[in-house]
Amino acid sequence: MNPRSEPAQHAGMRASNLSLVLGEVARTGPASRARVAAHTGLTKSSVSGLVTDLIHAGLLEESAPAAVERGRPATALTLAPDGAAGLGLEINVDYLAAVVTDLSGAPRYHHVVRRDNRGREVAEVVADVLEVARTATRSAASQGLPLAAACVAVPGLTVDGTVVRTPNLGWTQVELAAAIQEDTGLEVDLENEANVAALGEMWFGGHEQDGTPLRDFVHVSGEIGIGGGIVIDGQVFRGAHAGAGELGHVVVAPDGPRCACGGHGCLERMAGQQEILARAGVETMADLTRACEAGDQAALDAVADAGRYLGIALASVLTLLDPAAVVLGGAFATLAPWLSAATSASISHHTGATEPPPLMVSGLGSDAAVRGAAGTVVRRVIGDPAAYLARNTARRVGSS
Repeated sequence: MNPRSEPAQHAGMRASNLSLVLGEVARTGPASRARVAAHTGLTKSSVSGLVTDLIHAGLLEESAPAAVERGRPATALTLAPDGAAGLGLEINVDYLAAVVTDLSGAPRYHHVVRRDNRGREVAEVVADVLEVARTATRSAASQGLPLAAACVAVPGLTVDGTVVRTPNLGWTQVELAAAIQEDTGLEVDLENEANVAALGEMWFGGHEQDGTPLRDFVHVSGEIGIGGGIVIDGQVFRGAHAGAGELGHVVVAPDGPRCACGGHGCLERMAGQQEILARAGVETMADLTRACEAGDQAALDAVADAGRYLGIALASVLTLLDPAAVVLGGAFATLAPWLSAATSASISHHTGATEPPPLMVSGLGSDAAVRGAAGTVVRRVIGDPAAYLARNTARRVGSS
């Protein structure tokens, strides 16, 4: 036997067991050591040692005795509210956003800057993002929350920390992760905003079907651009080249107007937020909502037209993937009372389905992507606490 194999196996087993214990507490809420041992299959002595490590790392904490086990009170283990936190950032066409969440996923800081980023120099937008990130990190520090990492949601294709392209911003080959990491000192991941919005909805949106949390669905993020996040068995489907889910660039009107992507009649050009506002003759989403509530026919027709085009795009998606549901997010969530009927009718017309999958309304609205981005950070810590411990140890050694 290789003399190095036993320590390596031991380290791998310890990492797996740390994840088991922390994941059990995260999944079920306050739990005694005995219950964690029973649910994970680990021995009580093993659980005790692992719990001690997780408490020292600031990931778990003990609360007052919550139950009596075998005649003596048992202390409950909970996720440490001041343990590892995640920073989520979002760059969108008309706003920037930041959220800091604790280990449970609860938001501890939230800030949105409304700003039209189309046509702006990349350096200007990045400078604004860095300022948003700095403000968020200062808030986390003031609350005693150690940031584990950051995740940035971008409305376009991202690969290995680089924004490959964002049609609505006009960006190509922007090394965004490195710029943010250099400024904040945090490890930084980039994600497509529609993908992390779908994860945000799954984790924090409260969607259920027949009493079971929703794990197979398509999330449609409707803003100025339109994105689709595809979740299959609780995992985002990204495609071979990380480009899956570009619902906004599905052609729904082949003879329609030219799109920023170079195509014609894309869903974005026929049902995007700007198109709906223009057809309704109003300037803002608040104006459009008020017009729909007042029964303004131009506004209602504009929203219904968008719903029909959305149904055309979704019909192909549903036929191909057969998801359990569709979740309407962003502007589509706001407009759902006047849009859903037209969308459902269009889906039925183009698929022949008498009962298409239910259309659910986002529980997070425009916050889904930035919440999902922050959530990916803390979920990664829970999934691999050993890596978090190793990074923290290396950081302390490097700073000493």
